[in-house]
Amino acid sequence: MQEVPSTVDAPVPLALLMERLHGWARELGFSQIAVADVDLSSAEPGLQAWLDAGLHGRMHYMAAHGMKRARPAELVPGTLRVITARMDYLPLATAPGWQAVEWAGLATPGQAQVSIYARGRDYHKVLRQRLQKLAERLQAEVGPRGYRVFTDSAPVLEVELATRSGLGWRGKHTLALHREAGSMFFLGELFIDLPLPLTEPVTAHCGECRACLDVCPTAAITAPYRVDARRCISYLTIEHDGPIPEALRPLMGNRIYGCDDCQLACPWNKFAQPAVLADFDVRPGMAGMSIAALLGWDEAEFLRRTEGSAIRRIGFARWQR
Repeated sequence: MQEVPSTVDAPVPLALLMERLHGWARELGFSQIAVADVDLSSAEPGLQAWLDAGLHGRMHYMAAHGMKRARPAELVPGTLRVITARMDYLPLATAPGWQAVEWAGLATPGQAQVSIYARGRDYHKVLRQRLQKLAERLQAEVGPRGYRVFTDSAPVLEVELATRSGLGWRGKHTLALHREAGSMFFLGELFIDLPLPLTEPVTAHCGECRACLDVCPTAAITAPYRVDARRCISYLTIEHDGPIPEALRPLMGNRIYGCDDCQLACPWNKFAQPAVLADFDVRPGMAGMSIAALLGWDEAEFLRRTEGSAIRRIGFARWQR
C-alpha cells in the first residue's frame, strides 16, 4: 500500500467525508463512486466453477490468482473498504442514434471495427491517474492511509464489487449495467484501510430480455450471466495469444479489436452517457478505416498510431493476425 503525508488537523466524520469524495470524484471526471465491503466469499463458488470449466481460455493469470480475486483483503492486506468508480467512455461528440452507426459499420465488410472503448486513450492510464489523485485528496483530508488503485489490471472482481456497491447490476452479458448509463463505462477501484460507510446495491432490471444472448456472433454468452471466453470475439482479438480457431473466423466479420455487439443490442444503452473527458475521443484511424489500410501498417506505423492506446498492449504480431 502507498501512503502520502497529511496536513489534516482534526478527524472528519465519515458521512461528511463521503460527500466530499463524491465532489472530488466528479471534478476528476468520474460519473459515480460507491463503497463496497471486502467480503466477496459468496462469489467464490461461481468463480471456481467458471475456472474449472475452462471458460477462461488461455487467460492463465485468471486461474493463477484463483480465489484471491474474491478476497480484497488478501490482495491488499489491511483493506477495509473498496471505493468503486464509474467513468463513462462514449466520445464527447456522440450523437443520439450512435448504435445505428455502429451496426452500419459492422455491415460494411471492408471497414475495420475497433471496439468503442479502445478508440481513444488507454483507459488504464486515465483511470489509474485519476484514482491516484482521488486517493491523494482523501489522504490530505484524513491523514495517511494504506491504499492501492486498480483498473482492469490485477486479480480484482470488478463487476462484483461494482454491483455490490450499487454502481449497477450485472447484466446477462456479465457486464455492469446502470439505469442512467447503460454499460458503456469503465470501472476502477481504490482499496483503502478506512471504514467508509457502505453504499447499497441496486435492483436488477434485465427481466426476461435476452437481446445480448441472441445477438452474440459466436454464441459466447452460453447462458444468462455466463460467458465462454474461448468463443468471445473480445477475448479472441485481444487476450488470446494463439491462432484464432478456424470455425470462429467467419463469425468474426470485420471486428479486428474487441466486440460491442452485446452492448449495442442492450436496451439500456439508449441511456449511455458521453464521457466527461476528451481522453476517450476517437483517434485518427480508429474508426471508419478500411481493413486493408490498417493491415498495411508496418510495425513502426502501428507503434506510432497506437501510442497511448490500449491497442498497443496486444503488440504488432497479434494486430496483424
